[in-house]
Amino acid sequence: MKLAFLYAGQGSQHAGMGADLYAAYPAFRAVFDAAPADLALKELCFFGPEERLGQTQHTQPCMVAFAAGMTALLRERGIRPDYAAGLSLGEYSALHAAGVFDAQTAIGLVRFRGRAMEQAARGRPGTMAAVLKLDRSALQQVCAAAQACGTVSIANYNCPGQLVIGGDAAAVERACVLALQAGARRCQPLRVSGAFHTSLMAPAGDALRERFRSLRFGPMAFPVLFNCTGDCLRPGQSIPDLLERQVQSSVYLEDTIRRLEALGVDTVLEIGPGRVLSGFVKKTAPSIRTLAVETADELEAAVAALKGASTCV
Repeated sequence: MKLAFLYAGQGSQHAGMGADLYAAYPAFRAVFDAAPADLALKELCFFGPEERLGQTQHTQPCMVAFAAGMTALLRERGIRPDYAAGLSLGEYSALHAAGVFDAQTAIGLVRFRGRAMEQAARGRPGTMAAVLKLDRSALQQVCAAAQACGTVSIANYNCPGQLVIGGDAAAVERACVLALQAGARRCQPLRVSGAFHTSLMAPAGDALRERFRSLRFGPMAFPVLFNCTGDCLRPGQSIPDLLERQVQSSVYLEDTIRRLEALGVDTVLEIGPGRVLSGFVKKTAPSIRTLAVETADELEAAVAALKGASTCV
């Protein structure tokens, strides 16, 4: 068996996440208890309210703390992946799992990232929309045609039949009209505070570049696949450069999943609230088995399944 960890991104969060794990497992508790008190991770994760938990500056450290706690529990049980990846902020959780950052550094980094993204969004408001059942080539042409109304591009290549565009509101609206004319089944506006993973996030990329100058990046214990390339780190690339690029360019999750399949991965463990990424895996590479862990019961079931199927745990 070849195993990949796949970490959830923003949008999967919900009040109550991690409460049962915190009550049951000291290793999970340790991650939350070590975080700065002003983050209020336990209060936000366990009790919400949803509106506050959903604010980017709060969502990101909460999601990474949850992921780091779950990773610690898996490690205690001898479960280690051959590869890891994550959706957007989930990439920081993947890098933590690989040993590039400790848990508190990763939490602090995404707190900074979330604030930088919110500030960039205030400087130039934007929006996003999901486009269903239109291939990427056709949607790229649509975005090019809508550029007369402002900036718009494909922000997320999630899986076959599901793409997300982002940019200036007028340009996104025009692109949705053109996408429907080109054969898209539906264009669904998303409730977001900015045009994430587009050039409108360039100020956030600049802020991250400066922040990374004072940070030590450790070696990876196993390969991480990066959002902005859909592949592992290549010669001439660096983790800080790819993270700076990631916040302001497309997320190639479908390409990442296909690359994992090409690398021989046959099992993906989704870590985080929900099963959104498992759905993307099934639509992209249906031969890959998917497991998801959010609760204590799911953790123990996944560990039993993995230990029963693998000699690499």
